[in-house]
Amino acid sequence: MTTPTVTPVTTTARLARLVEEIRAVVDRGLPPDLTAYLVGERLAPHLGASDLLTPEQCEGDPERYRQHVLHAERDGGFSVVALVWLPGQRTSIHDHVAWCVTGVHQGEEHERRYRLVSDGLAARLVATEDVVNRQGEVCGFAPPGDIHRVWNGGDGTAISLHIYGADISRLGSSVRRVYAQPTDEK
Repeated sequence: MTTPTVTPVTTTARLARLVEEIRAVVDRGLPPDLTAYLVGERLAPHLGASDLLTPEQCEGDPERYRQHVLHAERDGGFSVVALVWLPGQRTSIHDHVAWCVTGVHQGEEHERRYRLVSDGLAARLVATEDVVNRQGEVCGFAPPGDIHRVWNGGDGTAISLHIYGADISRLGSSVRRVYAQPTDEK
């Protein structure tokens, strides 16, 4: 996983409104899966809007996908991160420390989801689903059962917003565990 870029954040008026909407949901103290669903509903109308991110928040890195921490709630309740993916950039197979909502702002994100299975002696990952999330689409999840790999399979830059139920500026990453176990992939 990459280390997030943590710089003084210029917040657009639209991003500030989105943060207020997320805060109103998170402050309700609902279960993680319901929180993720409701946060996703708040995120969707903002995706693709030209006034959501600054040009600097849309900059990629030729070496790896880039994280821009846009907001971290003071009490650690949630973070908003923009991930910028150049063609071919990908994550390792991983799961997360908290609930997460992702929405594609530009381009498309490819995702392979996994399930961990065990025969009592050894464990392996089994691919369960391949998904292509396009501009404007939102998905959310809460641990356990959130093992996946994400990549930019398109020809252009992809940008997605990720909202995590944790303080990513403090943790450095949303990743709980990277999986090196064998998979059933060919």
